[in-house]
Amino acid sequence: MKLNNRYIGAAMIAPFILFILLGGIWLKAFTIVLSVCGLYEFYKALKEKKFNPIPIIGYILLIVFYLIGNNFEYIMYIVVLATIVLLVVPVINLKYTFIDSAITLLGFLYVGILFSFIPLVNNKVSGQFLVWLIFIGSWVCDTAAYYSGKYLGKKKLCPEVSPKKTIAGSIGGLLGSTIGCGIFGIIVASYVPEVQIIHFFLIGALCGIMGQFGDLVASSIKRYVGIKDYSNLIPGHGGILDRFDSILFNSAVVFYYLTFIIGI
Repeated sequence: MKLNNRYIGAAMIAPFILFILLGGIWLKAFTIVLSVCGLYEFYKALKEKKFNPIPIIGYILLIVFYLIGNNFEYIMYIVVLATIVLLVVPVINLKYTFIDSAITLLGFLYVGILFSFIPLVNNKVSGQFLVWLIFIGSWVCDTAAYYSGKYLGKKKLCPEVSPKKTIAGSIGGLLGSTIGCGIFGIIVASYVPEVQIIHFFLIGALCGIMGQFGDLVASSIKRYVGIKDYSNLIPGHGGILDRFDSILFNSAVVFYYLTFIIGI
């Protein structure tokens, strides 16, 4: 039954590939849906530990953020204003504490901002190809880590955070991501003249590292609040944050690399 659930969950995730192919407004719209669901899961998880985030402020921030588009100057203004407002809330309403305010803002940054890098990469020159690096770097890493850990792994990587992860699995995931993104670069090289093939391998290596940190961060939060999955939205896979934890980090990695290293 568990295996069947995983197949059902995979079938539910599969349409996301269509949104990547469509790109543009369709990918952005789907990313917004993911952000809303992920933010809900994050706030709900923290309530298990008796924290009291303020979801309405997080959702308003998310809506305003996507409405203003890619104006990073305005985004900074909004974050500063939101910080002030959230710090005032515990003074006006003693139901909340400054910790509640802090995790409300953290949820917006962790889920809302990081998810937004997916459409930002897609909007770059040759972005319809480069956006795939986010997912190849995450999915190939996860698959390679699973099988190398299953057949070669004995020594645990971070048993206090994620008991099933092994050092062999981590190395396998890093190699898988590096090779997978590199092969993808070789295939699309003629369509993406702005990016030399070596950069595809380097991006893959970075995704192999940071994607695993994204996974471990999500596991650390779940372990702290005492839950197994963020939700049961995707059968056999958990919630949005369970399935897209590494993608959150890798979307930022790919965007920053393309912007500041390659300059596109």
